[in-house]
Amino acid sequence: MRAVIVFAHGSRDPLWRAPVEAVAAAVQRRDPATAARCAYLELCEPSLPEAAAALVAEGARDIRVLPLFFGMGKHAREDLPVLMDALHQRHPDTRFALLPTAGEHPRLTALLADLALEDPAP
Repeated sequence: MRAVIVFAHGSRDPLWRAPVEAVAAAVQRRDPATAARCAYLELCEPSLPEAAAALVAEGARDIRVLPLFFGMGKHAREDLPVLMDALHQRHPDTRFALLPTAGEHPRLTALLADLALEDPAP
């Protein structure tokens, strides 16, 4: 089974989670055979290790991690590789793939430019 973990920083504000959860829901709608979950670095649950363990328990053997960061800051550059190494160690029979941070993807950059230039909705 294939799965995607949408990984974000986290916030105590419950409304902050809505866009993150919307991405996971969109993944699930686009490909119902792919399990999609959210995970957070801090201030929210589940953590990345918790989300990965739950997916592995459900049978996932190919898990992609999509970091919803706009750049390669400390969390993406230092914290996330350590977390990914721990996942590889804890679940050696599962393939984990770390995708580029969302903000570094050229299609997202182009989409944001399009949004900035289009006429605002009435």
